[in-house]
Amino acid sequence: MKLYYIPSLLALTGLVHAQAPAAQPPRLGTESGFGIFQQKCMTCHGKADAPEKAPDPQVLRQLAPERILDALTNGVMKIQGQALSDEEKRRVAESVSGRLLGTAAAGDPKTMPNQCATNPPLRDPSAGPAWNGWGVDTSNTRFQTAKAAGLTADSVAKLKLKWSFGFPGGLSAFGQPSIAAGRVFVGSDNAYVYSLDAKTGCVYWGFQAKAGIRNAMTVGPIKGQGATKYAVFFGDLKGNMYAVDAQDGRKLWEDHPEQHFTARFTAAPTFYDGKLYAGVSSWEEFSARTLDYPCCTSRGSVVAWDASTGKRLWHSYVIPEEPKPIRKNSKGVQLWAPAGASVWNSPTVDPKRKMIYVGTGDATTEPAAETSDAIVALDMAAGKIVWSYQAEKNDAFLVGCNGANRTENCPTVNGPDWDIGNSPILRTLPNGKTMLVAGTKNGHIFALDPDNKGAQLWRTPVSPASPGNPQRVSGVIWGGAADPQFAYFGLSGGGVAAVQLSTGERAWFNPLGTDDKNRVWNAAGTTAIPGVVFVPGGDGKLHAISSKDGKSLWEYDSNQSYDTVNKVAAKGGSIRAPGITVAGGMVFAGSGYGFGGNDIAGNVLLAFSTE
Repeated sequence: MKLYYIPSLLALTGLVHAQAPAAQPPRLGTESGFGIFQQKCMTCHGKADAPEKAPDPQVLRQLAPERILDALTNGVMKIQGQALSDEEKRRVAESVSGRLLGTAAAGDPKTMPNQCATNPPLRDPSAGPAWNGWGVDTSNTRFQTAKAAGLTADSVAKLKLKWSFGFPGGLSAFGQPSIAAGRVFVGSDNAYVYSLDAKTGCVYWGFQAKAGIRNAMTVGPIKGQGATKYAVFFGDLKGNMYAVDAQDGRKLWEDHPEQHFTARFTAAPTFYDGKLYAGVSSWEEFSARTLDYPCCTSRGSVVAWDASTGKRLWHSYVIPEEPKPIRKNSKGVQLWAPAGASVWNSPTVDPKRKMIYVGTGDATTEPAAETSDAIVALDMAAGKIVWSYQAEKNDAFLVGCNGANRTENCPTVNGPDWDIGNSPILRTLPNGKTMLVAGTKNGHIFALDPDNKGAQLWRTPVSPASPGNPQRVSGVIWGGAADPQFAYFGLSGGGVAAVQLSTGERAWFNPLGTDDKNRVWNAAGTTAIPGVVFVPGGDGKLHAISSKDGKSLWEYDSNQSYDTVNKVAAKGGSIRAPGITVAGGMVFAGSGYGFGGNDIAGNVLLAFSTE
């Protein structure tokens, strides 16, 4: 599951320059330099016969970006650094470290003027309106009840900006805000997690992680940690999982379950019954085509912890077979297989069947593993794979393996890169039938039967035909929302579609202004409340539309500058991954995504209400 759509692939990895004015190129974020590192640095780093001064990539990942940049500019890597532009050095330093330069001090909330006057004891997060984690519930429905939402279809049109909060030094506000106990818990690429008052935006505390945070926070009760009653759980872009005290941000435990240097957490962990579950993804395929890279050994996985102690209960790879050496390329570099199938999404919990469900990404080696591009069901107790449903077969993919850029590392047929990056939605219909619903990057929505080993119930293409471009692919990336009767999915080529859960029939489609010449990314997570579907856009626009017929109810353009409550210079931009969250009569959205040349960087959290 890559974070973009096909026309941007080369620009995003640094293989070609993104289209932007030469005098002022766009500032790209922590994920933009992985390809440069693989192409130009792994000729030494990571090799068995590497020079003494070439540390393993896993060692480099532990360094601060300032230290890496200094080594490339003035230190032991100065000679090698001369082959890189200043921009490339910065991007390598920030990507390898997982943190933006200069944000360690700038992001500290202690310097902010909007300190909360008091920090009263945290009330039970489950007792009031909340949006906890990615999907609001462990079924990942992304559907908020009328009582918890505090909004109706009639009142949505009255929404106005109440406050905004700037992430100091940030380029991507890609950590979806969670709301619990009247507080907002949110992280961003500046590597800080903040606790804010939902009504005013004042700051209670901040916690500095080791790398950027692009997942939603999950809050849950814990035991055995002194006076601590509730913890906030989240992962970072270096593959670390954390638990911090929800009251004051004090670290309770930390774990690094996956040793592969490309591992990272891109999705929120899911809390259930004292246990925590999370999927592990990877950036390995960004430029694994380069002949100096030993492609490929990273496999997606799911990890379970005791939420109170951080004790790892199990760690299961969705490709069970360990990678083995298969051949050497013309430069003598060892190649491996099988690999791939990153888990980009938050696990869905099924207590009745005692199962965990995740979607998996494409394979990076061929033949593609049967559990790639799939929905995988794992036993909740031990993590054993019980069944899997492969939505797309033979999808082995590496970024940049096209035309003259093809190398021996590339799959024979590259792609089509149709990962399932969205969390499966577990829904029980009014007639008592339960199904899992998910979408593919080629625009298909499908439903599976969890009582019949994931047998397909229906599959419906929802992307509209494009007369000007019959090959146009517009599909589902980060996921949809589902009420008891319909599911709603935004598409990468623009627009949002509704499907009837009982039959799979497409009920309606709203293009949201998109046409063949004006493609707007609407594939961030959608959100539903009774009568309303919220859909973010890559152009920065927030839409609220009727769940009955798709007609527009409210629209807000977040692509602008803001006078924030913490007096941080902030602006909005693309909303490409996280969805809108709704609780207690308020709507929250992070705006800004600085990954590729087609994105609009931003660093703001927005809070709306009708008051």
